[in-house]
Amino acid sequence: MRLSDIGWDAGWEAEFAAAASTADTRPARVAVEYNHIYRVLASDGDGGVAELEAMSSGRLKHHAASRRELPAVGDWVVVRQRPDERANIVALLPRRTHFSRKVAGLVTDEQVVAANVDVVFLVMALDADFSVRRLERYLLTARESGAAPVVILTKPDLCADVEARVAEVSGSSGALPVHVLNPRAGEGSDQVSRYLGTGRTGALLGSSGVGKSTIINRLLGAEVQRTRAVRESDSKGRHTTIHRELVVLPGGGMIIDTPGMRELQLWDVGESVRDAFDDIEALSGSCRFTDCRHGGEPGCAVKAAIEDGRLPAERRESYLSLQGELAHLAQQRDERAQREEKRRAKVAGKAHKAHARSRRQ
Repeated sequence: MRLSDIGWDAGWEAEFAAAASTADTRPARVAVEYNHIYRVLASDGDGGVAELEAMSSGRLKHHAASRRELPAVGDWVVVRQRPDERANIVALLPRRTHFSRKVAGLVTDEQVVAANVDVVFLVMALDADFSVRRLERYLLTARESGAAPVVILTKPDLCADVEARVAEVSGSSGALPVHVLNPRAGEGSDQVSRYLGTGRTGALLGSSGVGKSTIINRLLGAEVQRTRAVRESDSKGRHTTIHRELVVLPGGGMIIDTPGMRELQLWDVGESVRDAFDDIEALSGSCRFTDCRHGGEPGCAVKAAIEDGRLPAERRESYLSLQGELAHLAQQRDERAQREEKRRAKVAGKAHKAHARSRRQ
């Protein structure tokens, strides 16, 4: 295997040349992340690729203002070999694309789920856990990532009317490709592989139990990724994949497997809302008031479209809910930025005072 097989090209070569400050460094791509311990695929110096265990250097962690400035699966990095056969990640090359979400819990910070991805496969099962509203959240984040989104619907054998479900998904995804797969039966994996190829990277995103690991096993031609059955009572999956991993495929290309994300908290997807809800945005131009919130104001074209059956009411509710969530996130981010600015000013003030005291002495 060569670096070009895992996405290395002239553009990355130029970025590496700008970031590598010493001759004892080499390029690598992050393949697995285990809580800040990584497995990387690094240049072996002879044109091939070697797998190494690596950790972020103290300098890299010290200068990282947030989690997004630390390595994630799919990133290209600069590593320096250590005497103990491990490596230190000393620099992170600029990302071309990245799929992010807000970290779980009350902390306001960005978590990069996968980086430098060419195509994002949004996987949802056609069983009792089917939810177009959840898919809309994935679509928003995927559009903002810079990668090309593709919708994958699995478990058609558990759906009474597949065509109706596909039509419902297409109503929310617009012109994006939508494919139906039955990976457990070995049907449809070619619908995924045709988007990949040598040097191209895909990522599978979706809730637990939708069949992401099974899709990868079909692409690999072996049962490599662990899988578990969903609960029969509610079709909800149980976590099998517990970390993000970049898998090199024998047919060419790579795919990133991710743990199931039942709760996808959005991060900075404001512009993508217009694309994902282009039907509502188009109707907004006909509202009586330019600042119409589509919540019941007189002359609201969105409300009229719901009343005459042109727009599902659930579509508007999802739009309003997402707008409210994004407004709240923006406020949280502003408050965090203010706190960070105060902290930096305090540190700078202490440093200035210490410097002044040293000069007086």
